[in-house]
Amino acid sequence: MKILAIDSSNLVMGVAVNDEERVLGELITNVKKNHSIRLMPAIEQLLKDVDLNPNDLDRIAVAMGPGSYTGVRIGVTIAKTLAWTLNKDLVGISSLEILAQNGRHFNGYIIPFFDARRGQVYTGIYKCEKGIVKVVEEDRLTLLDKWLEHLVQYDQPLLFLGNDLEKHRQTIKDYCGTLAVFPETTMNNPRPSELANLSIGRPAVPDVHQFVPQYLQLAEAEAKWLDKQKRSYT
Repeated sequence: MKILAIDSSNLVMGVAVNDEERVLGELITNVKKNHSIRLMPAIEQLLKDVDLNPNDLDRIAVAMGPGSYTGVRIGVTIAKTLAWTLNKDLVGISSLEILAQNGRHFNGYIIPFFDARRGQVYTGIYKCEKGIVKVVEEDRLTLLDKWLEHLVQYDQPLLFLGNDLEKHRQTIKDYCGTLAVFPETTMNNPRPSELANLSIGRPAVPDVHQFVPQYLQLAEAEAKWLDKQKRSYT
């Protein structure tokens, strides 16, 4: 099974092509450049590099959020378009679950997170059991300080993963003390090849057109619009 994986849900942009569990090619960048301009050329170049045509693919896997609203939409839209036009399976995977795979060999709880501004983070709790990273607590949007107070109750080592780690390192230390474990910098980037691997065995979405991202909250503009509409009828 040849799988194209697409992740533009955050600052890191990644595409990969796997053939079952073999990684044929992988491209990852971590720069502040427009995913809408760069993602399709990256996919085209990678397919060319691994000598595949789009029709050779069996499945499209996409990071479905949470993360940057614009980034998530770009990746999901491209994945849906490719899956529909090529008549291929489409699978969506949590962006946090993808990042959590980097903690596969950690003996403790894995805490992937993305900054959501205003003291909030997108996060969840994962743990590796017999080589498989499993969800302990579902992904959510929460205030960081309340989340850290909750985490210390586990009284187990906590591996924090994410590109936004430096923004919150001191706060994490203040709340979690010696329970907090910080990884090598190379572990903070999600890998699209892990996304492709996760999609193996997952059911394809039944209706590509109905597939939607996992935002966990409304975009600020949408929230303001809904609030305005609500007030206009009261």
